[in-house]
Amino acid sequence: GMGRMNRRKLGQEYEEVVAQVLTKHGYQIIERNFRGRRGEIDLIAMEMGILVFIEVKYRSSTAVGMPEEAVDQRKQKTICRMADEYRRRHPEYDKYPIRFDVAAILGNRLKVYKNAFEYQWSKR
Repeated sequence: GMGRMNRRKLGQEYEEVVAQVLTKHGYQIIERNFRGRRGEIDLIAMEMGILVFIEVKYRSSTAVGMPEEAVDQRKQKTICRMADEYRRRHPEYDKYPIRFDVAAILGNRLKVYKNAFEYQWSKR
């Protein structure tokens, strides 16, 4: 299989491609690889007054399922908590509505699922 470093480098290349495509479509990328206590969010952008958290998923084939299916319930909750953390650290973005997109790369095709899942409240 692919080594860890290679996969990491590959991931960054895909994120770069996604960032470029999103920028062409009016997204303004404000953060890449935001690291928080629970993990990281690939891309954060503003699009038409909405703060968007974007998860990039890559699959070389559909053998293991569609890329967007990889963002399961647990992962969604984690991304939501990361979004909370980002907004705590950046109160200037607090007033914007938020959205969660999944950018799914399958082979060499990119499909962006806007509003791929709903924000899930913290059960603290």
